[in-house]
Parts: sequence; structure tokens; C-alpha cells
Amino acid sequence: MELAALCSGGKDSSYALWLASKEGHEITKIVSMIPQRADSWMFHQPHSEVMELFAEASNIPLLKGETLGIKEKELEDLKNLLEGLSVDGVVSGALASNYQKTRIDKICEELDLISINPIWQKNPSKLLADMIKEEFEIIITSVSAEGFEKEWLGRKIDRECLEDLKSLKEKFGIHITGEGGEYETLVLDAPYFEKRIVPVETDRVWKGDRGYLKIKEFELE
Repeated sequence: MELAALCSGGKDSSYALWLASKEGHEITKIVSMIPQRADSWMFHQPHSEVMELFAEASNIPLLKGETLGIKEKELEDLKNLLEGLSVDGVVSGALASNYQKTRIDKICEELDLISINPIWQKNPSKLLADMIKEEFEIIITSVSAEGFEKEWLGRKIDRECLEDLKSLKEKFGIHITGEGGEYETLVLDAPYFEKRIVPVETDRVWKGDRGYLKIKEFELE
């Protein structure tokens, strides 16, 4: 089937795209919704500006839309964006959020599209381990939960990082994949990339008990 991939540039949606393509589906469009507020219920805001490079790196056309990020209204914005696409279905990276999955499913049903959720309810530890095994290069771009410190910003998710995340789960009860908003990520390289995304200039911004990685410039190599 020809699919549009809902993608934020983070690990879950990027990995879902990969799994769908491995199942034989053709990803003909990357769809990225850019919320104008950080507390959007549906869409991730951090580093949304990198999506042009993400699409170029993966050699998949990008369709980008904007939304005010208002609960429920942002769903109409997504539906309007998907409505004109000539695809059979939509693949998304919903993992544990019933709110996200049920609403994407509903939009797809209304548009007569098939909703595909390859990582839905997957074991979080195994999911991250699989991403590492398949050589996804993922960095942490923001943290906002007890146990995380400034040094986590820009950290690559590898086997050592996974073990540290497991320790934080045991000690503080975080969700290992950041499903509760504990951290956000950015994919710099993936098996389907033809080029790698390189953060050229970065700065760690820390405010009290949370922070984010300010990436001032990107390039492809």
C-alpha cells in the first residue's frame, strides 16, 4: 500500500515509518504537523524546523502543516491536511497513548484510509533495544522529569543510555520511552536515510529541573 507517514522527527514516528516500509508498504509522503504551542495534545514541537532536512535525508516528499495546537481543533487541522492526499493509509508512531491512537484511527476512518500503528503497545525496553540494534542514531533533545540532569541533553540513545533509563524507571517511575513527556528525541540517522543530519552548533539550556538542547544550525552529510 501507499502510505503517508505522520512524523515529528522523533524516534517513535521515525521507527514506525521504518517498520511499515519493511512490511512492504511504500511511504510516499511524510506528513508533519507543527503546533504553535508546546503543550499540544497530539504533536511534538521540539525541532520541528528540522523536518525539511529529515525529508531530504530520507528522500521522501514532505507535507507540512501548522496548527494552533488547541485540543480537538488540531485534529481538524490534521484531517484537512490529509484529505487531499492520494494514499491508501497512514502510519503513525502511537505507542501507549489511547488519546492519540483513537483520534488518528477516527480521522483515517472518516477519510476512508487504513490506520497502521506498528509500535502500538510494544514493550518499551525492547522497542528502544530494537532501535539501537537497527542503528537508529537518536539524541535526547529535552528532559522534564525527576532524575534527568543537564548532561542528558544531546545524549545518544545507545545500550548504556538504555540501562540508565531503566535505572531511572526503577528509581523515579519514568516511562522508558518518554511516553509521559519525560524526554523528547531527534533522529539524526536511520536505515532509510541517504544522508545523515548533523547538528552543527548546539547549546544546552537548563531551567530549574528541566531543559532542552538548542540546535542553532543543522546540515546534511
